[in-house]
Amino acid sequence: MKNIENMSSKYDPLNNFLFYKVFGEKGDEVQLLGFINAVLGKTGDEKFVSVEILENKTFMAEIMNGKSCVLDVRAKMPNGSMVNVEVQIKDKKNIDRRSLFYMSKAYTEKLKAGKDYIELPNVIAINIVNYNFPETRNYHSCFRLREDTERDIILTDALEIYFINMVKYREQVRELSAEQELSLKDPLFRWLVWLDKSSKPELLEEVTKMDTAIKTADKRLEHVTQDDDDLWALTRYMMGECDRTAELNYALEKERSYFLELLNQGLTPEEIKQRLTQDKD
Repeated sequence: MKNIENMSSKYDPLNNFLFYKVFGEKGDEVQLLGFINAVLGKTGDEKFVSVEILENKTFMAEIMNGKSCVLDVRAKMPNGSMVNVEVQIKDKKNIDRRSLFYMSKAYTEKLKAGKDYIELPNVIAINIVNYNFPETRNYHSCFRLREDTERDIILTDALEIYFINMVKYREQVRELSAEQELSLKDPLFRWLVWLDKSSKPELLEEVTKMDTAIKTADKRLEHVTQDDDDLWALTRYMMGECDRTAELNYALEKERSYFLELLNQGLTPEEIKQRLTQDKD
């Protein structure tokens, strides 16, 4: 089959820029719809049949100016639900509150003065994380507002947060043997095979044959990674990420040196803490 092995070894679909280009622009509806239905477990008559992609119009200008930016995929479903999909590769210890922040913003931004609360949309957050969070047994988890003791009582379906834990997913893949055929019947599992850069070429080929939406995503990724403008934008995005990491490391090293200098002057840790706080003020 074409060059799946080469693509999987060179480009990572979970790279924020590539993920956005594959799922987040007008024309990406087929693959985004397939992925959302898979995450939400929609099958048969329950499947969403369309999706409206809400493009982030400002990110390209930010990337080309050498800035780092959040590339979340935003969409509106036929029933009015708002969906936000985000990939977080590194554990920044903030994905829970970060996700709630974006959800609350999407939940309230459309409500104007004098409108009824019933007009507030349902909001669905999908977080793909490349670290072990949350520490659930399964790689696919969903959180809703439930009663604390009577777990079957849900306060509202207005807010749902889904997590796709790629660490747990890879653990399950390693345990696959005779159950592989059964796992491939799961649409979400097939998507994660395609999204995981470490997937075996033969497994990639299998899921691409099985799923039209995945095949469309695969073709889109191939197109993006062969387009000179997109490759240059990808380079600028990665440079922005590297610059931000370098700036952070420099700031940490500078603060460490200042701490040691104060310590050598005979200040106690508490006095150093007070000094650092005063300097920031």
